[in-house]
Amino acid sequence: MILICYDGSTDARAALGRAAELFSGRAATVLTVWQPYAQVIAREGLGFGTVSAGDDPPAIDEASRRFAEDTAHEGARLAGEAGMAASPWVREQMTTAARAILGEAEKLGADAIVLGSRGRTGLKSLLLGSVSHEVIQHADRAVVVVPSQAVAASRARRLHDDAIAVG
Repeated sequence: MILICYDGSTDARAALGRAAELFSGRAATVLTVWQPYAQVIAREGLGFGTVSAGDDPPAIDEASRRFAEDTAHEGARLAGEAGMAASPWVREQMTTAARAILGEAEKLGADAIVLGSRGRTGLKSLLLGSVSHEVIQHADRAVVVVPSQAVAASRARRLHDDAIAVG
């Protein structure tokens, strides 16, 4: 079984499409991870002082969970259209997204994890972290990281320019 991480982004769509090419005919689980409101506030360093009286954390969490379910179903549908036998799966994120992904891969017995790459580099990557980087660093199974077409094209241009500069 292949675990495909899907959040609806261009990068996730590219990863899903590549997974269908590489693992055609294999069973897949399309995972969407969502984060509870309290975790978002704590992780963003905003503190609870920014929560307004009108905020309703349980309602926000329910809406986030439903959105994640819809996203996972969309990914499973797209994977099915691409020839995979895919089912949707949603996971609440209590630590990092990467840890949630790795935990689900273990729980589901995934043979491989497929996810997109945001294409961050330099300081932005260091400050924001990288889900794909953390998954690669801690995975105990195969991981396929797929850049979107835009990220791949940008990287190809950089490599081409570097080759010309060296040559």
